Amino acid sequence: MELADGVYSFPLTITQPERDITIHPAGVELEDGGLALIDAGFPNTVDVLEDALADEGFDYDDVEYLILTHQDGDHVGGAAEVVERSGATVFAHRDDTPVMEGAEDPIKGPDGDRYDPVAVDVQVVDGVEVRTAAGPLQVVATPGHTPGHVSLFLPDASVLLAADASVADDGELVGPDERFTPDLEQAHESLETLADLAFTDVLCFHGGHVEADPARLHELATE
Repeated sequence: MELADGVYSFPLTITQPERDITIHPAGVELEDGGLALIDAGFPNTVDVLEDALADEGFDYDDVEYLILTHQDGDHVGGAAEVVERSGATVFAHRDDTPVMEGAEDPIKGPDGDRYDPVAVDVQVVDGVEVRTAAGPLQVVATPGHTPGHVSLFLPDASVLLAADASVADDGELVGPDERFTPDLEQAHESLETLADLAFTDVLCFHGGHVEADPARLHELATE
């Protein structure tokens, strides 16, 4: 699904014993025609992600950057294999990098239950920008869900890639999932940070695309 010129959602549906779930990695075209892939999905969705890329005319050879929004396994679980297939340069916030690289255990999930580590080539912080064909891709630090959680903002396209800072439910933005957000107060402060941006479209990793404006995030932050 193309959200704006050069900005994509790559929905992946996974069958689980209880129910099917769909997650939404994203992609932004680079100036040279390559792709910045945002999040890698689970370890068992690497082939499904390859199919989703192909639906939009891409393959793993096009993936030059892999930007990981945070340490959770549904975002990083497939990263090591995606890098092996693509040779991508990996970006992540410095506060979640030790978990991704295997030096620390994830802060959520059973002890010892972790994905294959992946080397982070570029440690980012709030305000870092990546040049893309859709304009600057801005890193926005949005801690709370994890210490190093980031969202990504494309001001020229008016698109916010919220990752897990917010969730979409039946086409409406809702707040972060309390069950998986260790610091809920900080997560609500991060919603206020996002509410300062100017966007018309939001992609949530859980729930997908929503047309929404910053006022909705401000409302959620103050509930």
